[in-house]
Amino acid sequence: MSNHKSNELGFSIIIINWNGARFLKKFLPEVLKSDYSNFEVILADNNSDDESVQWTKKKHPQVKVLEFDDNYGYAKGNNLAAKHAEKEILIFLNNDAVPQSDWLTQISHLFQRYPKTAVIQPKMLNYQKPTFFDYAGAAGGYLDKLGYPWCKGRIFDTIEEDSGQYDDYPYPIFWASGAAFCIRKEIFETCGGFDGYFEFHMEEIDLCWRVKSTGYEIRYCPEAKVYHVGGGSLPSESPRKVYYNFRNSLIMLTKNYRAGKLPFVLITRFFLDGLAALKFALGGNIGSWFAVSRAYFDFYQKLPYWLNRRGENKNIDNHNADEFLSPASIVVSYYLLGNKKFSKAINFSLEALSFFTFTRADRNR
Repeated sequence: MSNHKSNELGFSIIIINWNGARFLKKFLPEVLKSDYSNFEVILADNNSDDESVQWTKKKHPQVKVLEFDDNYGYAKGNNLAAKHAEKEILIFLNNDAVPQSDWLTQISHLFQRYPKTAVIQPKMLNYQKPTFFDYAGAAGGYLDKLGYPWCKGRIFDTIEEDSGQYDDYPYPIFWASGAAFCIRKEIFETCGGFDGYFEFHMEEIDLCWRVKSTGYEIRYCPEAKVYHVGGGSLPSESPRKVYYNFRNSLIMLTKNYRAGKLPFVLITRFFLDGLAALKFALGGNIGSWFAVSRAYFDFYQKLPYWLNRRGENKNIDNHNADEFLSPASIVVSYYLLGNKKFSKAINFSLEALSFFTFTRADRNR
């Protein structure tokens, strides 16, 4: 973490934490072993009442520890921590994620190779099943025209095994996983950081949409590997997680979608999300059914507020930001046509095929 080369990019690795001592003890030492000279590690602690802060200060005094007076969640907590970062590149790393030792070298090379790239996502692999992609991000994130997120290597609950099928080159993506989110600090500040209202989930996609609206790129780095436990903050079946995913998706669409298409998208989402809520209810998952209902109530109760906030994105009508919105519905492809893997899901319509023309051309740049 010292004696770095003058031409190296510097990294500020920010680890947001709330009562995650068990993860810090296991993974923080591995983060500090990163085979790179120019980086700092910042522990942003959201008012933990376990031994997270005490243990870190005692065992790893080189880590900069920020002690917040409340639990500010992922979005606001990371925004506060970023103000204390001293390096050019910010990496927001979950406390339950562990990188391979050469990850910073690979990410640095990619940032320098593509100056117009503002955000990079490493390859996200599952810690418990390391030959499989991780749910959070897998091999890079995409968004369909209705705002449903999916990834190369993971569509909804179907996760692929990693056989190098997405290792051919550092292709552009629409969004990067918040579990290991790498962004140029200057761009992070210019775009206003994460939206603190989101608290958890979708905040990284919202930020990526704003980044793309400025004309910058987001890329996947297959050579940099991060292994993620997942569910460290909220379990996958948590109604609270369901609530944030549905509510924040609607907020993100309202903030970023071009005005002419927004009403159609929100109306269509109302019916599709209603079907999802019905599925929860019929399956006996009343908690998740209620979470979807509450998400919609809370969103529409504040709809004028979200419509007013559209003005914060000065580039909202930049058509380039929609380049990587897949014209094919991933919901139709997955649930009605049974396309469970990326290769099949993206090939089921001519429109979806044309969506990848840009990435093939980009490969030759």
